[in-house]
Amino acid sequence: MATGRNIRTYFNGKWHDGDVPVMRAADHGAWLGSTVFDGARFFDGMTPDLDAHCARVNRSAEALMLTPTVSTDDMVAIILDGLKGASAPTYIRPMYWGIDGGALGIIPKPDTTGFCICLEEIPMPAEDAATTLTTTRFRRPTLDNAVVNAKAGCLYPNNARMLAEANAKGFGNALVCDSQGNVAESATANVFMVRDGDVFTPIPNGTFLAGITRARHIANLRADGVTVHEAVLTLDDFRRADEVFLTGNLAKVTPVTAFDETAYPIGPIARRARELYWDWAASNR
Repeated sequence: MATGRNIRTYFNGKWHDGDVPVMRAADHGAWLGSTVFDGARFFDGMTPDLDAHCARVNRSAEALMLTPTVSTDDMVAIILDGLKGASAPTYIRPMYWGIDGGALGIIPKPDTTGFCICLEEIPMPAEDAATTLTTTRFRRPTLDNAVVNAKAGCLYPNNARMLAEANAKGFGNALVCDSQGNVAESATANVFMVRDGDVFTPIPNGTFLAGITRARHIANLRADGVTVHEAVLTLDDFRRADEVFLTGNLAKVTPVTAFDETAYPIGPIARRARELYWDWAASNR
């Protein structure tokens, strides 16, 4: 989907320059969508939580009935080798996909799994880069009807519908509910709100991935003395919030300046969360 420039691809045991072809037309992943990926970041000489992202892509593969073929440690080593000499901020994307189909062609054969890594130069957003939110009629699925326990490519057309609807209404992103009508996340990232100095984020309920970056922000804020609640939250809770921000691997922290008619400042907690994240990442360089 190349959104950046200067791409390197690891495939068939070696690094290649450019966005090289890795999947055939009849591969299970191309035909039936058995693809999983994860995303980590390289910036300022740091790769925060790289091991956690590599471990998660292996768990995602297993959730899609694919057999992961590269250990977490080996994946980290391959990525660090591919980043040698790099200086520009880079999006790190390891991926698996099914190659052959088993019963009726539908179940991917576990012993034929494709693997690659894409290193794509994508700048880090500016510190004050913000977005706006609106509601969407599309909701997050549940485990009984989608593989919500994986970071799977087949989940993203639903996210794309949410985002397209929000963009058509003039907003940057969508605040998405679960099947019960409670807030789950945004169309692209986890979400936090602040009320009277306390931080709140939707409690993981099996409808969305509680992100690695989300967990890091919770730990950092709590260590800094901030009270963080994982709770059931409604759209009205967000309308009454003092500030709102998104967290995810691509941008780490994105302040929200509006939810429909409700306006928010870029508040002190979002700024502090970003500062704490950079301090933590530098201390674990």
